[in-house]
Amino acid sequence: MSPTRPHRWFTRFAQWTARSAGRPAAFAVAVGVVAVWAITGPLFGFSDTWQLVINTGTTIVTFLMVFLIQNTQNRDSEAIQVKLDELIRVTNGAHVALLDLEQLEAQELDEIRSEYEQLAKRAREALRHGKSDTNVPKVRPRGKKQSGKPKEK
Repeated sequence: MSPTRPHRWFTRFAQWTARSAGRPAAFAVAVGVVAVWAITGPLFGFSDTWQLVINTGTTIVTFLMVFLIQNTQNRDSEAIQVKLDELIRVTNGAHVALLDLEQLEAQELDEIRSEYEQLAKRAREALRHGKSDTNVPKVRPRGKKQSGKPKEK
């Protein structure tokens, strides 16, 4: 399996648009458009047509951007999910049944989440009693003994 570059024109366009729209320059352009519109208000007598121009323009841009950004977010979410699935798959002792968890019904997800909430509750309780919540030793900062006191020089 090797990564490939997107070949579909819509995918490339959606990625480019989402990246571009999130840059400071895009915000500056939007502010510029609004400023020009506001400055021209007195020229057009703040007419209904003058107001309609900005309303129509912003509505069209917003309408189109929703689809482009949603497309980009869907792909990003799917890529992150695949990466998480791979981490679960290669982790020794991990519950492989958690792969594709996002495909389950809400009730099944709630039941699994409840089990994990109980695990977290027990782990916090163990920590309150000075126990570890993992089987991994704690990392101690440099220059400190196990007792937590700084080493003498």
